[in-house]
Amino acid sequence: MMRYIKKLERKDLSLNHSMISLGSCTMKLNAASEMLPLSNPQWGNIHPFVPVEQAEGYQTVLKELEKQLTEITGFSATSLQPNSGAQGEYAGLMVIRAYHESRGDGHRDVCLIPSSAHGTNPASAVMAGMKVIVTKATENGNIDVDDLREKAIKYKDNLAALMVTYPSTHGVFESAIREITNIIHENGGQVYMDGANMNAQVGLTNPGRIGADVCHLNLHKTFSIPHGGGGPGVGPICVAKQLVPFLPGNPVIKTGGEQAIGAISSAPWGSALVCLISYGYIKMLGSKGLQNATEYAILNANYIKERLKDHYKTLYSGERGRAAHEMIVDCRPFKANGIEVTDIAKRLIDYGFHAPTVSFPVAGTVMIEPTESESKAELDRFCDALISIRKEIEEATTDEPNNVLKNAPHTLKMLTSTNWDFPYNREKAAFPLDYIADNKFWPSVRRVDEAFGDRNLMCTCPPIEEYMEV
Repeated sequence: MMRYIKKLERKDLSLNHSMISLGSCTMKLNAASEMLPLSNPQWGNIHPFVPVEQAEGYQTVLKELEKQLTEITGFSATSLQPNSGAQGEYAGLMVIRAYHESRGDGHRDVCLIPSSAHGTNPASAVMAGMKVIVTKATENGNIDVDDLREKAIKYKDNLAALMVTYPSTHGVFESAIREITNIIHENGGQVYMDGANMNAQVGLTNPGRIGADVCHLNLHKTFSIPHGGGGPGVGPICVAKQLVPFLPGNPVIKTGGEQAIGAISSAPWGSALVCLISYGYIKMLGSKGLQNATEYAILNANYIKERLKDHYKTLYSGERGRAAHEMIVDCRPFKANGIEVTDIAKRLIDYGFHAPTVSFPVAGTVMIEPTESESKAELDRFCDALISIRKEIEEATTDEPNNVLKNAPHTLKMLTSTNWDFPYNREKAAFPLDYIADNKFWPSVRRVDEAFGDRNLMCTCPPIEEYMEV
C-alpha cells in the first residue's frame, strides 16, 4: 500500500516539488507543526454533536479561533459553521436578509455586484433570494464609483447589499473603497466583503476598517488549511455588531445569535477538525508574523510583476502601478503567434511548475499569486521559466503548429521513444533550462480534452454579463 501511495504521489505536481502560484486560491506551505495535532485522537475522535460540557478543550480551541478571526477582521463576532467560501457568501447574505427583515425592510432584495467581483457572487446572491444588479469597472480594473453611486441611488428603496472583493479580483487595491462602502450605507444597504483576498489584508487593514458589515474567510486559503483533494474547506463569516444576533444556529447544539438564521451546514462548527490547523497557524505566527506574511505576499507579487514587465503585460495595476498580492498577466496577444493561454499552462509543466489560474477572471490570461511562502530563489526560478517560454512564443508561428508549446507537456514516454517527429530536439522539449535536470518532474499524461468537460456540463451558472442591465 505504501508503495502504491508513493506511486500516486509521483504523479502529482504539488507544493513539495515547486511553487503553485494559483491566483485567488492561495497555496501556502503547510507546516508539519500545524498538521500533526490532527492525528491526536483526543481531537480527531470528537463527534460534532458531543455534549458541550464533555468537550471543554474542543470548545476552548474553537472559541479562541473565533476570537482570533474576529480581531483580524475588525468585527464583533464570528461563526465557524460555513464549510466553504461559497457557503460563507450565502450565509453572509442570509444574515443581511435577516437583519433587514428584523427592521421591517424585508422588501430590500437588490444586491449590487461589481463586474470585477469573485465569480461565485451572483450565484450566492440569487440563492439568497436577491436580485443581482451588476456595476461597471473602469479600464484599470477598479469599481466605477459613479456607476455604483447611480445604481445605489436608483435602487435605494430596495437596496439590500453590495458584494465587493478587496483587493479586487483584478488584483488591485481600490483607493475609493471607503467611499464605496459609504455610498451603500447612505442608501440603506449592507456591505458584504468577499474574503478570498484576505492574504493582502491581514495585519495591514481589515474589512471592519474599510466599512464592510460582513465578510467570509477562506481558512483553506489565507489561514493555511491545505487545498488537497478539493477540501475540506472552511468559510467562516465575521460580522459587525448589528449583524451578531443573526449568526447561523443549529437545531441540536446552541450556536449563533438570539435571532439566528437556520443552519448553514449540518455540523454546529462546520469542518471543526481542520480548524486546528488555522488555530496553530495564527498562534505560532502571532500578530507580527501575520503582518509579515501579508507584506511578503504583496512584495513577492510585485517582484514577479517587475521581473516579467519586459516580457508580459500585466492587465491591471493600481494607481501607483503596483499589484496587490496577485496579478493578471495578459496572454491574448500571443494568439498572433498561434499560441493560446492553455499552451503556456501546459508548457510550464515541462519546466516543473503547476500552472497559475488560467482564464479567470479574464479569458486568455493567467492570474499569479506567489504567497509569502516562497523564497526569492523560487520566485526567480518561476520567472526564468516564464521568460524562457516567452522566447519560445516568439519562435512560434501560426503556419507551423508543430512546436514545443503546442506539444507540451512532454512525457517520459515521448522522450524515450525511438521515433521523434518534432522540429526541435529532445533536450529543448524536456530540459529547456539547466535547473530542471536537478529535479525533473515527468507528467504522466499529455493533454486530455482541454476544457471540453468544463464547457459541456449538465448544469451551468450563467456568466455575470447576463445580469447586466441593457
